[in-house]
Amino acid sequence: MKRGLMAATAVAGILVGVTACGSGGGTKTGADGFKGQKLTVWVMNGSNPAQWTEQVSAQFKKKTGATVEFKVQQWNGIQQKLSTALSEDTPPDVVEIGNTQTAAYAKAGALAEVGDLKKEIGADWNDAFNKASLVDGKQYALPWFAGNRVVMYNKKIWAEAGLKGTPRTRSELFKAFATIKKKTDAEPLYLPGQNWYFFDGLTLGTGADLVKRQGGKWVSNLGDPKVAKAMDIYKQYQAFSTAPKNKDEATPQQAEVFAKGRTGALIAMGYEAATALKANPKMKKDIGFFTIPGETADKPEGVFLGGSNFAVAGMGKNQELAKEFLKVALSKQNDRQMVKESGWAPKSPDLADAAQENPAVAAAAPAAEKSGGTTPLIPQWAAVENIPNPIKSYMTAVLGGKSPADAAKDIEPEINARLAKQ
Repeated sequence: MKRGLMAATAVAGILVGVTACGSGGGTKTGADGFKGQKLTVWVMNGSNPAQWTEQVSAQFKKKTGATVEFKVQQWNGIQQKLSTALSEDTPPDVVEIGNTQTAAYAKAGALAEVGDLKKEIGADWNDAFNKASLVDGKQYALPWFAGNRVVMYNKKIWAEAGLKGTPRTRSELFKAFATIKKKTDAEPLYLPGQNWYFFDGLTLGTGADLVKRQGGKWVSNLGDPKVAKAMDIYKQYQAFSTAPKNKDEATPQQAEVFAKGRTGALIAMGYEAATALKANPKMKKDIGFFTIPGETADKPEGVFLGGSNFAVAGMGKNQELAKEFLKVALSKQNDRQMVKESGWAPKSPDLADAAQENPAVAAAAPAAEKSGGTTPLIPQWAAVENIPNPIKSYMTAVLGGKSPADAAKDIEPEINARLAKQ
């Protein structure tokens, strides 16, 4: 999932504002004592599915007497917008934050501690899901959802090419793409040059780290030969695509390209099927999923476990009501709905039954278990992903013909400068 992050200077600005004003905890009146109040929740475009939103809103109103207003935000420019909002006197009460963002906002003092809620409603959540919500051992957010990429393919096009079954190794996948290119007029794969979370998954598969400790500080590790190997694999994938080398998967939305019906496959999140079907409902029977195969059949390709946390604004005036919302939104019933409706991975054993009902979740599970990981969970990482993302620039440079080593040399000074910001 695309996750834009705020600049370190913006984090510093939040820190000043929060430290000066302190927490806005509000007055606790009990779960049923908020009648007539309104809670504002920021969610990102595509995050809150329709049925989940409807039932959470109804349950929240029934429990508290208050209403919830979901304000959908666009990814473009969100880091600056969210940074500003959390530093104001009247911030949104609850915000969706990417799982790699939470450490930066928490370190800045912009989020309220919610450890009491974790004990109450999330005692059985998998540690892998909750890890990105912890900073220095304290709970500053609660995991909402997470998942990883799969191959989303058009069954009709694969049938046109005479392909049967699904590939179990990377070489078999590339052979399938080559067959589609030879035997049909479809594009085998739509993969823009800057789908960098897929690239990050490939680095995990090669055992590479994007940063390293050197001289007591974090510095870039982009020049590691293992990173170059991951980029070479990405380059092999991208050779089957005519997508722009200087754009990401949201520019344009790749699922909308897939919806036109002449793309063999995407490297996609499970929820992107809904985007495609919204654009072209007739494709429902043609969409299938399978695990991204790795070099050998026993280990899938490395994948980035992307997702979002819910956090309570540290300066929010309705923190008690915000916590009541989280109790509702993250209940077992509503977490199960997220898994079924959007294709996210289950975050506790009790949700395994819901995963069986969603083919995208089933396809994602093997890689999540054997090959999943995240970007570095350090506050300094926020600045690295800030627009313009230097790793995206690295990818475009390599796809344009520059060697991985030379591209890394060009980009690493910028990454190091961002990592050095406090």
